[in-house]
Amino acid sequence: MTIEEMVLEKLRDLPADKKQVVLEFVESRKTESGDGKPLRSLRGLWADYGIEITEEDIAEARREMWGNFPRDIA
Repeated sequence: MTIEEMVLEKLRDLPADKKQVVLEFVESRKTESGDGKPLRSLRGLWADYGIEITEEDIAEARREMWGNFPRDIA
């Protein structure tokens, strides 16, 4: 007996509300495994807004973020 057959056999014995829970679980697992809607990169997410982030913008953000970070740890 295959895994699919064993799952179906057990699924048939469940009440309708439990079957719904199983369906939701399977759908969530499918999404997590990458079979769902493909993820977009950050660049793709902000493409419609005309945002352009340069290497200099990133370097400046790093300098601001780490500028006051203590360097000597005694």
